Amino acid sequence: MAAVAFVPVRGGSKSIPLKNIKLLAGKPLVWWSLVALQNSSQIEAIYVATDSAVIRATVLSFQFDKVRIYDRRHENAQDTSSTESVVIEFLETHPLSPDCLFVLCQATNPFVEPTDFDRAIKALERSTADSLLSVVVSKRFLWTREGTPLNYDFVRRPRRQDFEGCYLENGAFYVNRVENILKHRNRLSGKVLPFEMSDVSQFELDEPDDWTVCEELLRSRKTGPRHYEQAARSIRVFLTDVDGVLTDGGMYYSAEGEHLKKYQTQDAHGMRLLQQEGIKIGLVTSENSEINRRRADKMKLDIAIHGSTNKLANVTALCQDLGVTLAQVAYIGDDLNCHELLQAVGLRACPRNAVTKVKNVPGIIHLQRSGGEGAVREFADFILNMKALGQD
Repeated sequence: MAAVAFVPVRGGSKSIPLKNIKLLAGKPLVWWSLVALQNSSQIEAIYVATDSAVIRATVLSFQFDKVRIYDRRHENAQDTSSTESVVIEFLETHPLSPDCLFVLCQATNPFVEPTDFDRAIKALERSTADSLLSVVVSKRFLWTREGTPLNYDFVRRPRRQDFEGCYLENGAFYVNRVENILKHRNRLSGKVLPFEMSDVSQFELDEPDDWTVCEELLRSRKTGPRHYEQAARSIRVFLTDVDGVLTDGGMYYSAEGEHLKKYQTQDAHGMRLLQQEGIKIGLVTSENSEINRRRADKMKLDIAIHGSTNKLANVTALCQDLGVTLAQVAYIGDDLNCHELLQAVGLRACPRNAVTKVKNVPGIIHLQRSGGEGAVREFADFILNMKALGQD
């Protein structure tokens, strides 16, 4: 069943001006939700509803091919406007199939992952529920203002590890069918299915203090030293693309028409250093050229996949042969034919000259050097340094 995502982001936030594009861990806040939706296998299209020209320009700069901009009406972008008002406005002006799944995603929760959307949509389709909302488990003891406990008996106070807790709505996303939303004028209706997300997703960005907390969490989980250190320690295979990574992407021809490429010797040395640490090294390229084969032989690579039309499928098969998982693979790529594989591996990087879509892969390491200028060596050194940190 088709699924369409809708992300309302207005420009008039009072607590934090232009909150939705304020940088969070180096990316605009709305980017975190959009990149998860972009990489979801279940989402066909993403509509960003905004009244701000600045937000519009920022979102378009991401160059996500699923994203379309919807110019929401001024009257539905006020402090007093409900989210439902702009949802209904959109659905009444954009006819969608009545049974189309409509994913309302709020940009204030940056901890949502592509797999959250995928699993939630499949869970709703398998169930007898009418709609779904994202939640986290809360083990807080709740009381009314009158001093009455809401979710436990204080006479028999449970230990936290024995307490089931209750579900807390985290505001990340809601899923319903178009016909239900139009009928009930609400994001939820009928039997509601709670979809449990990770504990960290309980944090939303509504106030300035939330920014400090969430930024630190994002850096440590997605882009910080602890995340990379853990990933680097598990790497057993290091793979690289060729054109635009091991080379500068240029094609050189002599007067006789001979095809030449320029490689960086530092890259080869960096890969040998990884090999000395017991990591298998190799390349994965869609080209099937004698030049690349000779270079692979010269570098004494453990792995050389030439003429690949599906890099993820080839590397998945390789992992099965080697007895490792994709989480134990590091890969550096620069262009669209690398995108799928980059999303799947445990540690990913791109050279400075990579295309925008590759640079927007969640958790990818943005290297300072371009392809053919030592980017592979930079990534190899990064892994070796992270592994060394783990041994201290």
